[in-house]
Amino acid sequence: MEDITTIAALYLLWKSYKRSNKRRSVWVHNIIKRRTQFGEYHCLIKELRLDDCRFQRYFRMTCVQFDDLLARVGVRISRMDTNYRRSLSAAERLSICLRYLATGDSFRTIANSFRVGVSTVSTIIPDVATAIWDCLVEEFMAVPSTEEWRSIAEKFEERWNFPLCCGALDGKHVVLKAPENTGSQFFNYKGTFSLVLLAVVDAERCFRVIDVGGYGRTSDGGILANSAFGQALKSGSLQLPAGLPLSGGDHLGPLPHVFVADEAFPLRKNLMRPFPGRNLPRERRIFNYRLSRARLVVENAFGILSSQWRMYRHVIEVQPEVAEKFVKATCILHNFLRRTTQAVADVEPLPGLGRIAANNSAREAIRVREVFTSYFNAEGTVPWQDDV
Repeated sequence: MEDITTIAALYLLWKSYKRSNKRRSVWVHNIIKRRTQFGEYHCLIKELRLDDCRFQRYFRMTCVQFDDLLARVGVRISRMDTNYRRSLSAAERLSICLRYLATGDSFRTIANSFRVGVSTVSTIIPDVATAIWDCLVEEFMAVPSTEEWRSIAEKFEERWNFPLCCGALDGKHVVLKAPENTGSQFFNYKGTFSLVLLAVVDAERCFRVIDVGGYGRTSDGGILANSAFGQALKSGSLQLPAGLPLSGGDHLGPLPHVFVADEAFPLRKNLMRPFPGRNLPRERRIFNYRLSRARLVVENAFGILSSQWRMYRHVIEVQPEVAEKFVKATCILHNFLRRTTQAVADVEPLPGLGRIAANNSAREAIRVREVFTSYFNAEGTVPWQDDV
């Protein structure tokens, strides 16, 4: 038995030595050597710059926006040349990343188009996605201050007829290739493997707070409970504005600022969900309609996100922690494209978390929903709700 073990060990040692001494037949493939003559970045993209519409369809942004983004992240993604080879330029690295996010094509397809190695693409895309998030997050997705929450609420009332609403909340499943050694953690009710993007969206369909990386098997309510946003909302430490009376409803007393969500989330003082059931009285059906109308902005935002960045239409074949980088990059790019001309406030981190009495919270949440229901059926009525 010992002889067999020794022979097997010697055989493995010989195979390892043989592999380590195997010379590469080609150090750089001839196809890659001709990158500057025939690669997509050096040929097609230069031509696309002459037609802004085609350029926008290719990268999901205009030439001006691409150059603006490159100016913001260029220093972070640049690499130095070596004695052995010239590095890819920052613009080419950004092009490779954006093309993947815009199409969801395989790394090999992207590598063939740009005439670079597959391993090069698999390194560039996560690195550039991380740089995009790090360089843009403070300007385009800072946690809102009290004044910003108030401004968001005013726009929700103006555009979507839901007063004191600071955002719409929902979760989106991002489909993954089954991760190794994770059991059923990422297996969701749709029968696929996924991680969850939990997002708060404002009245202009911009992402204001996101949480990425929740297990696909976890419910939206569970994802919320485990997120920093959910814990801050529950503890009352999110710096929301003080409660105000509804317009024309002073007799109803002040109400807190709230977020709207679907039935997958719990009812809380600052989180409104629809009344459950089908055969509801008219007053409750009107409340559900008004809440659903405001909540559709988050559904619209997810639709725009997946339509613009078609990575979401494919199974993402990377590890979950890498997929998180891609999701965060697309969310911040979504805001960047929609709000590049708007001024934003400084970053305000989530404050410390505390505790709150669950029973009192539940009773208060029911009261707040009932007051909104009464208001939508009296002082706050809108003409088109009569058809509900």
